Amino acid sequence: MRWLVLLLSLAMPVVSWFSQQGVFGPTNGAISDRYPTLIVAAGYAFAIWGLIFLWDMVFGAWQAFSRRAATDPLAGIRPWAAAGFALTAVWMPVFSQQQLFWLALLIIWSALACLLTCALKLSTARITAPGLTAWAWAPLSLHAGWLSLAAFLNTAQVIVAYRLLPTDAMLPWTLVLFALATALLLWANHRMRGNLPFVAAALWALAAVYVKQSGWRLPGSDTAALVAVVVALVLTAQTVWLRLRPQPRPALG
Repeated sequence: MRWLVLLLSLAMPVVSWFSQQGVFGPTNGAISDRYPTLIVAAGYAFAIWGLIFLWDMVFGAWQAFSRRAATDPLAGIRPWAAAGFALTAVWMPVFSQQQLFWLALLIIWSALACLLTCALKLSTARITAPGLTAWAWAPLSLHAGWLSLAAFLNTAQVIVAYRLLPTDAMLPWTLVLFALATALLLWANHRMRGNLPFVAAALWALAAVYVKQSGWRLPGSDTAALVAVVVALVLTAQTVWLRLRPQPRPALG
């Protein structure tokens, strides 16, 4: 399993490069431009994928070659990490095919479930195994944090692409998506006692949503920009509170 995790961590940036060259069809950016929404982020935000891929490859190499990586916590998360990496890689070419939008949506939510499971498990395991922090917990948490917003962005684009809800008055249902995203972020962050990489990725996404929507001409974009700021402030306040309050000590066996 450790070699599969390594290979899949390498596959993600390779597939991403081909995707950005248009090998599979229109690029992700071109697809996003076709279906504007009130939750889409500014284009620069997607540069975070470079850091995510790099750090995931570091994790993949570390868990494959390091003797310290031969621990029970990692054995438990390797299948989840492998599945999350595979789904992330597959999502890119699938998203380029408009007729496969529903499949792409299923894939990105499944990838989020896998990476969030890794982050949750490692947030507990690293208390008794500090070596997991930089090499496993941080990269997988960053990946999960970004997907926590990207999944809702993808959901909004599917709604617009298939006109499942009004596209001339998107604010009401967009506010519902913001509320659901906020609930997910706060719940996961609370479970992980203030996960800084997870929160950093989410704040990066929310800041980019603000930048995009504050200069957007879609009806409701100003409100969407304000909501993104409010969500970011609430998430930051929760993180500060979680990090400052006394942490429970792990039980001794």
